[in-house]
Amino acid sequence: MADRPLRADAQRNRRRILEVALRAFSEGGADVPLDAIAREAGVGSGTLYRHFPTREALVEAVYHNELGQLCESADELLATATAQEALRTWMGGFLHYARTKLGLADALGVLIASGANPYEHSRARILAALTELLEAAIVEGSVRDDLAPFDVLTSLSGIALASTDPQQHERLLDLLVDGLQRRPAGLSDSAGS
Repeated sequence: MADRPLRADAQRNRRRILEVALRAFSEGGADVPLDAIAREAGVGSGTLYRHFPTREALVEAVYHNELGQLCESADELLATATAQEALRTWMGGFLHYARTKLGLADALGVLIASGANPYEHSRARILAALTELLEAAIVEGSVRDDLAPFDVLTSLSGIALASTDPQQHERLLDLLVDGLQRRPAGLSDSAGS
């Protein structure tokens, strides 16, 4: 029975609960009353508990929902934009995801204390999406072909940790994207020496 797809109204309820819970946990910490989340989502407490029987299940679902949206967006972006535009947009999405994750720190801490590991496959999924975008941009000729996806991810993580200001994130992301661009033939690292 658990493998049956949700009805359209149940999917909407689940989505709405996750949206409200993300905001509530980010703004109010791990102890936000679940009844308040249900009320703001416009559903009854029973509906919330049917989807998420425990606070930990809700926190984990919120985190995995954000992770899934980020990782799944890579294919969608590549289908609708140039590889370079898709990469830049996805990188901005990663910074949003990182800010969200920081906002959920208290709630995720409670989840981890309960013995769960919400991050178990996160890095692999993120690296797979980023690798797909980088490879497409390399084939397109818009970024350098010597880029290591893990290095790019580390740089993105550094931006996320360096500041909480979304405008500064955008400026730093522009600097990073400029550094990824393919160099014109004949230019080397020692061109200015």
